[in-house]
Amino acid sequence: MSPSLPSFLKHATLATALLAAGQVFAADSVGIVVYNAQHETLTKAWVAGFTEETGIPVTIRNGDDTEMGNQLVQEGAASPADVFLTENSPAMVLVDNAKLFAPVAPATLEQVGSAYRPAHGQWVGIAARSTVFVYNPAKLPEKDLPKSLMDLATPAWKGRWAASPAGADFQAIVAAVLEQKGEAATLEWLKGMKANFTAYRGNSSVLKAVNAGQVDSGVIYHYYAFVDQSKTGENSKNTALHYFKHQDPGAFVSISGGGVLKSSKHQEEAQKFLQYITGKQGQEVLRTGNSFEYAVGKDSASNPKLVPLKDLDAPKVDASKLDSKKAVELMTQAGLL
Repeated sequence: MSPSLPSFLKHATLATALLAAGQVFAADSVGIVVYNAQHETLTKAWVAGFTEETGIPVTIRNGDDTEMGNQLVQEGAASPADVFLTENSPAMVLVDNAKLFAPVAPATLEQVGSAYRPAHGQWVGIAARSTVFVYNPAKLPEKDLPKSLMDLATPAWKGRWAASPAGADFQAIVAAVLEQKGEAATLEWLKGMKANFTAYRGNSSVLKAVNAGQVDSGVIYHYYAFVDQSKTGENSKNTALHYFKHQDPGAFVSISGGGVLKSSKHQEEAQKFLQYITGKQGQEVLRTGNSFEYAVGKDSASNPKLVPLKDLDAPKVDASKLDSKKAVELMTQAGLL
């Protein structure tokens, strides 16, 4: 799923180390450490451009949303991290609720559309992805597509759809359902999901299963299909994407976040990094690369193959209120985790 790198990355001289989780490290006196839960190749491209532009070296530590968020909370003020990047916003909320972020520079906030950043300005959107319903047209005719994500909990959908409930991606979708529909309705939906769906490990596995005809349909993020199509298409050639729109919970757009740690000893450099990736050059990587995530910068264009963000008619969800802990609690109660 790794997207290709822009050409400058092949030639840029970087002081970047890719370190496995658990290693002990520290940036030098002028460099920064990024705890990265975004796609590794996308962040490497951002780091390459930033270092080429500013001369500031960057050390990357990779992990997933939940792992990195919990690590930061455990480390607290002793964390070596300067910046935190995520795929989904609930991990940002986790760290934000622990009061570990410094305010994002106003100029950086102004670079991102208000729909893609929390109003309080403690972190900022860096990219976005849309929830989609992937289906196999040979098994599920277009006329029979669900009108809402909530329909998937009804008996008519028993055995007909799949998801990856253990991952941060789907848990962010559940957190959005919780924010829109409330606790009781979310738990009822999750119990219906438990009765109806097939569990897979990872969105790529859901896509492959739908493509192979093992299950009629699934709930994933949009870019999995686009990335596969940009390669061989072997795992998506028998699939199509349905966008719920109409501000349905199934039209949820998840915001990837970036924040500067209050404990960072390199505040100026860390703020410059966020300013770069949300600015024109950083967002251009999303348009020209093969990550197929949406650009969120004002006046920044996304990859032209994507359905435009403005056409998704996504629900208005306050990303700073997405409660991943409660979502996981409800999923556990419903027997999904």
